[in-house]
Amino acid sequence: MAAEDVNQKSQELAKSLWAIANDLRGSMDSSKFKDYILGIIFYRYLSERTENYMDDLLAQDGITYIEALKNPEYSDVVKGWAIDHLGYIIEPQYLFKSMIDEIEGKTFSIAHLEKAIQKLTKSTLGQESEAAFDKLFDDMNLQDKDLGKEVSERTALIGKVMLKVGDIPFNFKDAQFDVLGTAYMQLIALFASDAGKKGGEFFTPTCASELLAKLVTVGLESAHSVCDCAAGSGSLLLEVQKELSTHNVSHFYAQEKNGVTYNLLRMNLLMHGIPYRSFTTYNDDTLAHDNFKNVSEGFQLQVANPPYSLKFDFSKSFENDPRFASCALPPKSYADLGFVEHMVYHMSNDGRIAVLLPHGVLFRGGAEKKIREYLIGTLNVVDAIIGLPANLFHGASIPTIVMILKKNRNGDSDNIFFMDASKYFKKGKNMNELEEKDITRIVECYKSRVNVDKFAYKAPLSEVKEVNDYNLNIPRYVDTFEEETPIDLDDVRSKIKDAKEQKQNTLDVVNQMLRELGLKDL
Repeated sequence: MAAEDVNQKSQELAKSLWAIANDLRGSMDSSKFKDYILGIIFYRYLSERTENYMDDLLAQDGITYIEALKNPEYSDVVKGWAIDHLGYIIEPQYLFKSMIDEIEGKTFSIAHLEKAIQKLTKSTLGQESEAAFDKLFDDMNLQDKDLGKEVSERTALIGKVMLKVGDIPFNFKDAQFDVLGTAYMQLIALFASDAGKKGGEFFTPTCASELLAKLVTVGLESAHSVCDCAAGSGSLLLEVQKELSTHNVSHFYAQEKNGVTYNLLRMNLLMHGIPYRSFTTYNDDTLAHDNFKNVSEGFQLQVANPPYSLKFDFSKSFENDPRFASCALPPKSYADLGFVEHMVYHMSNDGRIAVLLPHGVLFRGGAEKKIREYLIGTLNVVDAIIGLPANLFHGASIPTIVMILKKNRNGDSDNIFFMDASKYFKKGKNMNELEEKDITRIVECYKSRVNVDKFAYKAPLSEVKEVNDYNLNIPRYVDTFEEETPIDLDDVRSKIKDAKEQKQNTLDVVNQMLRELGLKDL
């Protein structure tokens, strides 16, 4: 299916699901209701994924998945296949369509859905897939009184949601996985937009994700590893996979501090068909705990949109942390470059990084200057700095930058490329947006590394280090000053004279009319 068709069908599907959410959530806050509708969509995905995979596998035996699980001859073998390939087991009575039949037959209870989720999770215990599914549905609290004070009320509401989700035509054949996965991500984006500032905690807008992904994958067909140390719901990771020409990523790595968002991250990866063996995720604080220290070869591609100007207590114990030991600890009021140090430490020999940051990291002094000196003067890994428009992100109206870092800079090791793309965007009602032409302009300019008047400049390292003393503030390198058109004072005087004469003529006409009426002049 063509990318345009996938995007169009995904948007239509996401809008349908959003309409369902708004229709059924009642007085419940949308940021809370998202856990239920996204969880139910995800459960349906797992259920129908199971049936499709198993039915295809058993087709030559002339038996369906449901029939096989009821047959002692097949049951254990089929369960083994399910655990090995899918990572979980959903028994026939807990399939989504079985519960839809119960709802339509008025025999459904919310307790049955609870048990179905418990059984699915239990089937992964002690298995290789346990980490991928552990506590995955915990945010979908089916006992929550906001769903209804009585069990019957909660059953009725969740039953309606399941029926509505069941009515949406999901085609789970392989060609349609992209549609459902993309729609799921677009639905997350709609919830993020509705949540305002809070939405920024779990979703990077699509235009920014696409830009970072295009920049970090320039010239690459595949990647052996992709990591996001502040992953949110995983949109950046998935955009990177999308931008690789073969869409081949051997392994994904991610860390996310917020527990609710961490569950969204894993659901999103699985919904996009990423096998449980192909991702490693952690629900933890990246700065406080380095869970990637055992990945000895480092990461080929890293992307991140970490929280801006985060306050973090870099105590003295961090001086022995290998991520920071060779350089300096970031200031407690601005942890931005702490994330960059973490990422640089984990670069593989062919590593690349594209990270979103506030402008302050470019010019603040003290420890941040020492970090810049280390990144540029010692490691020489800073490849490009790109200024973006303001108000691109949920809850953050400030302009931001993309910092690109590369281990192997090849012929560009004697320069840093600066770009000011802050004027190129589409103004939106609540947020601004980078259009495809804006993204293309930035990416093509980065690839060419050619000076463009008032837009881009390739600065020699000597200029950065000696002339500007490691200050990376973009206006020092890209002059965007527009000269004002000279004012013709004679023309201005002439226009003023004409205006006065016109005013007097008009006043004379009005006074003549007033005299005819026997009234005084003005």
